[in-house]
Amino acid sequence: MAIHPSEFSWNNLTSLPNLLTYARVLSIPVILFTLTAPVSGSSYNIAFVLFGLASITDYLDGILARRHNQVTSVGKLLDPLADKLLTSGVLIMLVGLGKLSGWVVFLVIGREMIITGLRSIAATHGLVLDASRMGKNKMISQIVAILFLLLYIPGINGFLDGVGTLSLWVAVVLGYWSAADYFVDFYHKAVSLNAAPEPSEIGRI
Repeated sequence: MAIHPSEFSWNNLTSLPNLLTYARVLSIPVILFTLTAPVSGSSYNIAFVLFGLASITDYLDGILARRHNQVTSVGKLLDPLADKLLTSGVLIMLVGLGKLSGWVVFLVIGREMIITGLRSIAATHGLVLDASRMGKNKMISQIVAILFLLLYIPGINGFLDGVGTLSLWVAVVLGYWSAADYFVDFYHKAVSLNAAPEPSEIGRI
């Protein structure tokens, strides 16, 4: 489907949902900077607040775009990209700070790369893989995990880190569970596409 020039009009580019997405993208280097060693308790809490606000904008921009019919190609591109850059960047920084094992972060980022590749392959064949409920639960668990790992409260930080790490492992399980759903969905849609008669065949029926 061709992209209409109006997609890149000033009104569309500066719609409120897109502005929230831009703000989330711009927050990424700021959050990563606050997590650059040496990191203090105040730095963790600043990152906690910024990451929390960025996560809220992720929730709001989708709702506003659908409610006001402001879903644009720019938003479709930047919204998931901003999410992946934000969460992946923070998780990598937390590995460097000794809060997470590199293995769990590898599993999280690896899953995202696999699904992005699958979606790209599906798109080349005109197939759309809709986000599953399990995938959304994975994202929620991931955000909760990062918030617990960023929050700094003297005396209970070990508990907070433990809850955060557990939540991230839950996100890993849900992530690969939903990944299996994506592959099944892709398989069924690909089979249906291959089974559909060619236009020339329809004309002869």
